[in-house]
Amino acid sequence: MNVLTAAEMRATDRATAETYGVPSFDLMRHAGHAVARFVEREYAGARKITVLCGRGNNGGDGCVAARALKEAGREVRVLLLGDPADLKGDAKSAYDEMGIVPVVVADGATIDSPVIARLLAEADLIVDAVVGTGFQPPLRGTAAVLRDRVNVLQMPVAAVDLPSGWDADSREFSAEGAFRADAVVTFTAPKTAHVCGNLTGSAYGPIVVAPIGSPEEAIASSLTQNGAQERPRLRWAGAAKRIAEAPRTADANKGLYGHALIVAGAWGKSGAAAMASLAALRTGAGLVTAAIPESILPMVAGVAPELMTIPLKQGAKGEIDRANLEPEAFEVLTKRRTVIAVGPGIGEEPSTEEFLLGLIEKTDVPLVIDADALNLLAKHPETMKKLSGSSGRRRTVVMTPHPGEMARLAGISTKEVQTNREPLAREFAQRHQITLVLKGWRTLIAHPGGEMAVNTTGNPGMAKGGSGDILTGIVAAMLAQHADRPAEAVEAAVYLHGLAADFAVREQDEHTLLATDTIGHLFRAFHFRAYDSAGYVWIEGLPGRGAGKR
Repeated sequence: MNVLTAAEMRATDRATAETYGVPSFDLMRHAGHAVARFVEREYAGARKITVLCGRGNNGGDGCVAARALKEAGREVRVLLLGDPADLKGDAKSAYDEMGIVPVVVADGATIDSPVIARLLAEADLIVDAVVGTGFQPPLRGTAAVLRDRVNVLQMPVAAVDLPSGWDADSREFSAEGAFRADAVVTFTAPKTAHVCGNLTGSAYGPIVVAPIGSPEEAIASSLTQNGAQERPRLRWAGAAKRIAEAPRTADANKGLYGHALIVAGAWGKSGAAAMASLAALRTGAGLVTAAIPESILPMVAGVAPELMTIPLKQGAKGEIDRANLEPEAFEVLTKRRTVIAVGPGIGEEPSTEEFLLGLIEKTDVPLVIDADALNLLAKHPETMKKLSGSSGRRRTVVMTPHPGEMARLAGISTKEVQTNREPLAREFAQRHQITLVLKGWRTLIAHPGGEMAVNTTGNPGMAKGGSGDILTGIVAAMLAQHADRPAEAVEAAVYLHGLAADFAVREQDEHTLLATDTIGHLFRAFHFRAYDSAGYVWIEGLPGRGAGKR
């Protein structure tokens, strides 16, 4: 699923009407009804609903939603910002059909009247349909005053398309001048702000996309207008999870799903190896072998009876030793592996460094590099060049740095990484011909060809030791099963990791969540369908238990 700009969304709507003959008012009707259905399902207890409508098409969507909610038995009141006589086009048609007499706040009128105060204060839910994708901030006048009144109230707010006042093309985390929102219903495709911004003020508030009648061909045509084809594309990583949803054939065997080798651990760091290995098992790899220093083998082997192990020769500090590169030992280590993941907990001792460089040089299967291996690799730009497709090597290499590790790899500061995430990730992935998973808020997955996906799952409870080790195992297992579709495999892995954590934290608390709790909820992530039966695509958040609640 491609992420659209505001201009591309306008082009999609125009093509839908002009090329494919879908009346624009039909799109508005579908949008309003999509909002109403979402409210009925996710806010079942909200009986009194106040809908805030602007004068444009977003307000028209709100008028349609208001009528639909009234017909569904809700007590609906409408606050219209502006004179009804100023309404035009589809917005006027929606207003005329609404069947609800609004409270009108014309330009210059006070918004602090007792009537309007009650309209807001007595609501169980506010629907924000003031302005949407076409709006350019900041909010002014009556809309800005209304925003300030709404933002101090306690009831939930469901935004139509975008929280009013938010720039659809913004990549910023927050927008101080916008209405707050607890849920967002947008249409046709996510816009940049939906996948980059913290629109709901948390990691849990639902952001859903509803189809309203635009054909896929209309969306595709919008991506080639106004020079848009020259702009680097951004897509939503969650769409890739579909590769994990196909049932396995009845005659399946473990050989069909790959053999993941997890090279990890050192004395005192057995947990990293154990977590990465267990995550790989739970994610569906046919076989998983943990290669770990011999002194910690009993601790790692005890994580699951299904896990196979190889004891590695170790140095004086319990680290992986260079002696494991000796031909006979190396053959045992790497024979018949589908994918190799290396790095969690291996430390940065010189002997381990030499082993890592040899492992990279002497193997050609897909490779996942994380944690300490990234820090070691940052010291060796010449080895980085050997990962590149320009050297003649054509294998999948995935690197999964957090911002600090990315800073060391790129030779810049962490602040520079965080202020330049998208261009940096894309350039780095293309230059080294790797897939780069740049972790953080809205983890980015940049591919060798310049494509980039953004992930929208995950929560602050994941800010714990071990989360990265688990992601390494999940990525390795997805590559083991889908070696022929590496881009989708990695995007799906990142999405599943965050989604499992979202399910886990919903049952407990951000403070108490452990990285291993995420592994225990992977089955829920696999079962979940972001494309639900009602037609919504869940970009952020989970259905049920009240929108915006964990």
